[in-house]
Amino acid sequence: MTGFPRSPRLMRGGIVELDPASGSVLRMIALQYNPDSLTRGFQVQDTGEERHQRSQPLRFKAPPVETITVEAELDAADQLEFPDSFPDAGKLGVHPQLAALELLVYPGVDQLVAADRSAAAGSLEILPMEAPLTVFVWSPSRIVPVRVTELSVTEEAFDPALNPLRAKVRLGMRVLSVNDVGFGHRAGGLYLAHQRRLEALAARAGSAGFAVFGTGGMT
Repeated sequence: MTGFPRSPRLMRGGIVELDPASGSVLRMIALQYNPDSLTRGFQVQDTGEERHQRSQPLRFKAPPVETITVEAELDAADQLEFPDSFPDAGKLGVHPQLAALELLVYPGVDQLVAADRSAAAGSLEILPMEAPLTVFVWSPSRIVPVRVTELSVTEEAFDPALNPLRAKVRLGMRVLSVNDVGFGHRAGGLYLAHQRRLEALAARAGSAGFAVFGTGGMT
């Protein structure tokens, strides 16, 4: 919320981690400042036939592989002005916020210990426990299940104890579609809801008339 009474409420983007079985919220990470830009890429998933048979029309075999990249900034300056409200900022800088983002790409300590004990006991190899479901939230119109594929951190300022006071984070994600996880997985349901929102948004864009193309039709 800004200092102007009539200013619109500013929404913030971020990450929500869900329990893949129950759907309960495990952690919510709101970006301190919304990035100025968001980069998205799409790799079309076709049957490949059109590359060999020019007479074949385009046929999709799955939703496109969508990737999202954001560059977020973290800065303890605002919080340092109010030490009573944000005591951790003076003690740790932006370390807690960085840790929350970094843990998106870490297995849990309990998982590591359990795997080591199983290996020491000579147990047959078993699949590791499924990681929390990561959901990227960028307004009510864009809520997508993702897999974090890239995370890089640049720390730019430090306090006397070498805690980072300012940092830039680059976060790369791949959207998980029903082709990745199936229709029965919780992520699959979230993806279908996302695509339905896309279709509803596209319908609101309307359709241009042929006059804007300078033609009366397609014949």
